[in-house]
Amino acid sequence: MNIKEKPFTFRFVEAGPNVVLELTNATDRTLKCVEVLTVFLKDEVTPGGGPSQAHIQFDAIERILPTEKSVMSHRTWINGKPAAGERDLLGRLRVIAGEANPYVLDLSWQDVDGKTRFQRIPVGH
Repeated sequence: MNIKEKPFTFRFVEAGPNVVLELTNATDRTLKCVEVLTVFLKDEVTPGGGPSQAHIQFDAIERILPTEKSVMSHRTWINGKPAAGERDLLGRLRVIAGEANPYVLDLSWQDVDGKTRFQRIPVGH
C-alpha cells in the first residue's frame, strides 16, 4: 500500500435527528481494527477560547470490507459526562465549503499484512 494512499472517504449522514460519520473503504483490500482518535472540540463559550469542555469519542470497527461503507458509532462527552442525544456535537465536524477546517479525523487501521497505517482527514467549521 502506498504511504500517500488515502483508503478512506467519509461523509456525515443525517440519521433522524442525529448526524453520523460514514466511512467508505475505497480500496480492494479488507482493512481491520479501524479507529478514529478522540476529537477535542474548541470551547465556544469562553472568550478567546479555553480548555476543551467537549470531545467526541468513536467506537472502533473490527473490519471494513473492500468498497464497503460503515457507520462509526460515537458519543459526545461534555465536562467529563456523556451528553444526551440533543447535545450531540458531531455536526461541528461537518465540512462547510469556504470555511477553515479546525479539526482532524485521525484514522488508524491494520492492512492485510498486519501493519498499522494512518490517514488524516481535515474536518469541521
